[in-house]
Amino acid sequence: MQGYQQMMTRQRKWMFYLLAIFVLGWGITPWQPIFLGLLLGSALSFYNLWLMQRKIRKLGEASADNRSVRGIGTFTRLASGALAVVIALQFEEYFHLISVVLGLMAAYIVILIDYLFNKSTV
Repeated sequence: MQGYQQMMTRQRKWMFYLLAIFVLGWGITPWQPIFLGLLLGSALSFYNLWLMQRKIRKLGEASADNRSVRGIGTFTRLASGALAVVIALQFEEYFHLISVVLGLMAAYIVILIDYLFNKSTV
């Protein structure tokens, strides 16, 4: 369980770094709609990452205690993705839609990169 906690902390840390880079890109570059779209998508992706990690931790604890768990929050994660797209479509002058969709995938990219860099320690 200690290894899982460390992995969760690493992934959240990298998501914060990525969000900080997007904020800097939004503030410094002339491509504000693109970086704002990446920021919106990544912020909801970070929420999805946090939710997924919490649900999986609860699933592991329930499995160890021979209890059942209701679900792992798939519908909630899909709904937050739909919310990001609706916001981007509602405010097209501020958010770049493709950037929002790419930002929604940020947590999965962070998970993959974290696995590739730390697979030797597992």
